[in-house]
Amino acid sequence: MLDSDTLWAALALVLVFEGLLPFISPGAWRRMFQQVLQLRDGQIRFFGLGSMAVGFLLIWLLS
Repeated sequence: MLDSDTLWAALALVLVFEGLLPFISPGAWRRMFQQVLQLRDGQIRFFGLGSMAVGFLLIWLLS
């Protein structure tokens, strides 16, 4: 079972990965964000669902 230290470390790692693109290439990040704003709600929800499914699958495989 995951303890709280592992959970916080995982959250910190997510923040590091989320910050990589804006740090390395702010122009590309801005363009990507503008494209995301053009998507319909259903498309954004589908990407969110896909991300959660992959995350849960990885957690299941690694535990």
